[in-house]
Amino acid sequence: MSTYRLVIGNMNTSSWSLRPWLGMKVAGIPFHAESVNLRAPDAKAQILRHSPSGKVPVLLHHDMAVWDSLAILEYLAERHPEDRLWPGNEKARAVARCVSAEMHSGFATLRQNCPMDIMGRPENPEGPQVAKSDIERILSLWGECLTQFGQNGPFLFGKFTIADAMYAPVVSRFTTYGVAVSPEIRAYMDAVWALPAMQEWQEGAKEEVALKSQ
Repeated sequence: MSTYRLVIGNMNTSSWSLRPWLGMKVAGIPFHAESVNLRAPDAKAQILRHSPSGKVPVLLHHDMAVWDSLAILEYLAERHPEDRLWPGNEKARAVARCVSAEMHSGFATLRQNCPMDIMGRPENPEGPQVAKSDIERILSLWGECLTQFGQNGPFLFGKFTIADAMYAPVVSRFTTYGVAVSPEIRAYMDAVWALPAMQEWQEGAKEEVALKSQ
């Protein structure tokens, strides 16, 4: 039985929850997921029972809580070096950390105007235009990573890493909002979208939406 418990929010809309969930799934790290409906009246109280920040996701392991997406992935990378959640090459690893941190702290305009809604369609069709600067920066980052480090696989650094987990919700956003991309970027997005774990997450989102509509 796994010693990891990952508390997540709604699979359809909780972009931060997707990141560590996907990273753990792709790496093959066993864990038990617990879901909190973020729209429930007592959602905050439920989360506070696990996370001091009152936010999801949170990883529970033995007697400790790790309550930030990137911190969770870093923690797992340290505990499971054999899974190579960061690139092995020093330069690639440094760049992967930079692009992951930029995703973690930046792109507020994209977040606000193009929220993740895997099963929905954008209520704000002008969102990509409003977030044009953020989108251009992300496409530039992806292109640079693929050119410099992606020769040995379909992902930003060849093999799937934390960087891909951090940008998976953006792949969802670009897909949902129909953002125009180059063939090279499209191939990268398709590789992320086709991951069995990403397909599993989408099925979970579909089930949530179906239950909500009943």
